[in-house]
Amino acid sequence: MSVLIIKHVAIEGPGLIEDCLKGERIPYQIINLESGIHLPKLDDFSAVVILGGPMNVYEEDRYPFLREEDNFIKESIQRGKNVLGICLGAQLIAKALGAKVTKALVKEIGWFDISLTGEGLHDPLFSRLPETFSVFQWHEDTFNIPSAGRLIATSNPVPHQAFRYGENAHGLQFHLEVTEEMIREWMKAYEDEFNGSQAPLLPKLRILSETERKIGAYKKRSAEFFKNFFTRTIHSQ
Repeated sequence: MSVLIIKHVAIEGPGLIEDCLKGERIPYQIINLESGIHLPKLDDFSAVVILGGPMNVYEEDRYPFLREEDNFIKESIQRGKNVLGICLGAQLIAKALGAKVTKALVKEIGWFDISLTGEGLHDPLFSRLPETFSVFQWHEDTFNIPSAGRLIATSNPVPHQAFRYGENAHGLQFHLEVTEEMIREWMKAYEDEFNGSQAPLLPKLRILSETERKIGAYKKRSAEFFKNFFTRTIHSQ
């Protein structure tokens, strides 16, 4: 098997996903669509991971690569490839499946609790994780659940946190891939997110303090999730 990892901006990389792939000795390729690279042939990959980014899924005029990516996601799901979307990636999967992506009631930046639904408790990727656990968020948009999709994680006030479509596509609104270094880098790069916003953002120092306290357990849960995803991909070949 081989895994394709799609980036949209240089700063939002695979983090713990890449650590898992290296640990499991699974070959992978990372491409950054922002750099103008076109998507490769889908035949060469068993799984596709779509990462985050600061753009909106409907900004296709500003980011033309989103049109090509939309078709690529549709083909990936139709052909039964295992597909995982994170944040923007989840929103792109939802859009490709005909669901709406809109502004969330609040912008979520920092650590927030999510809870697995009944469906989520039996989902093969989440089944060994706690029913409620803390995740790292950085988003202002949210997705509707696609028709025939299943809500597998929820929270208040953003109820759609993760979904599954069929047996091969998962979308996560939260960032299971982040490391402490990534969080610090994002806080510097996206400084404007903390200025002049009416959203109830957590103070930076609190985010950093919570990161130091939670990142150890988070890495273990993330490793479990990603191992489940890639092991399932291997077994489906």
